[in-house]
Amino acid sequence: MDTCDTRIRAYKNGKTFDQCKELAKSMNPAFKDYIEKHDRLLWTEILDQVDHDELIYKLTLKFLRIDGYDIGNNKIPEVKKFIL
Repeated sequence: MDTCDTRIRAYKNGKTFDQCKELAKSMNPAFKDYIEKHDRLLWTEILDQVDHDELIYKLTLKFLRIDGYDIGNNKIPEVKKFIL
């Protein structure tokens, strides 16, 4: 039986899923600082910073959402502080 094991399957640049997760987590503090200073961060800016790696891009947005940021939508492609 041929199955995909996410722990060992190589993604872009030969990284495993766990390595991609760690890379996304390590980039988020810089993104949070940028949002604090500029009030928002465009999706395109994140995509440029992650070298157009779709998996790291999506994980970055996921972790920002978990940390309480509004990650926007297809009509508002930006991340900003969540306002109550």
